[in-house]
Amino acid sequence: MSDAPLPAFPSATKQWHSKAQPSGSPTRPELSAKGKSVIITGGGNTGIGGETARYFAQAGAARIALLGRREKPLLENKAWINDKFPGVEVITIPTDVTKQSDVDTAFSNFTGNGKINVLIHAAATAGPNEDVIKADGEKYLETVQTNVAGSLWVARAFVRHAAPDAVAVAINSWAAHWTVVNGFDAYCTAKAACWRLWDTVGIMHPNLSVFHTQPGVVLTEMNLASGGAATVKNVQIDDVTLPASFNLWLASPEARFLKGKFLWCNWDIEELKAQAKELESGTKLSINLVGWPFEYTS
Repeated sequence: MSDAPLPAFPSATKQWHSKAQPSGSPTRPELSAKGKSVIITGGGNTGIGGETARYFAQAGAARIALLGRREKPLLENKAWINDKFPGVEVITIPTDVTKQSDVDTAFSNFTGNGKINVLIHAAATAGPNEDVIKADGEKYLETVQTNVAGSLWVARAFVRHAAPDAVAVAINSWAAHWTVVNGFDAYCTAKAACWRLWDTVGIMHPNLSVFHTQPGVVLTEMNLASGGAATVKNVQIDDVTLPASFNLWLASPEARFLKGKFLWCNWDIEELKAQAKELESGTKLSINLVGWPFEYTS
């Protein structure tokens, strides 16, 4: 991968954040998750999903399901939440989201006869960091398959178990819409495909609110293991609380005007709200063919 410094990231707002925003605080009554059932993939205590779970617990969620391949991080996160917020029911379900049977069982066991109000899909894999010419072909294809399979099975289970006005936050990456480095091509391809998959879910189920996010540059286990941001010069590292607070806000009625949009969690919430009319009615912050103002109508 190139060691050339990245250019400054563009922003849809004047203010740029690197940690939790006050407007995404779980203490705000407008963001209350009271009575809600929340399911989080990648919900162990080491990453974005885990921190997001803690934010929803503080916001008063009734039930939270933590899904992930490794049981230990799930149990550790559950213990933390139970200690701080004993009124929240936390269920850990070891799950490989690339396996349909695992996902279907996890969602069914969690919901029972109920419905899911919020889904945070935070599971992903980075794959090889070489470019499309140099990367191992099998590993390249495996990266695409793994990421798309996880989104496919999770999306299908979510639609089956979703409440009528449920929210899904599909954590994505700038890699879906902006290729700026000579590496991680497999990841870029996979995230673009995942965006299209979740976009289709939102189009075909307009009662649901689907959001796509670039969570910030957070040094998660995946990022560190893949040699991602830590190997690139002059990149601002973001705190894990940044996407957690933004995810909580997206699950609230305040953010409905942004459904279907591709959003960077660094962008200022209050400034986005000030642009609500323009953003809700136009194609800004959407992935489109520039200059071709087509809008899907069912």
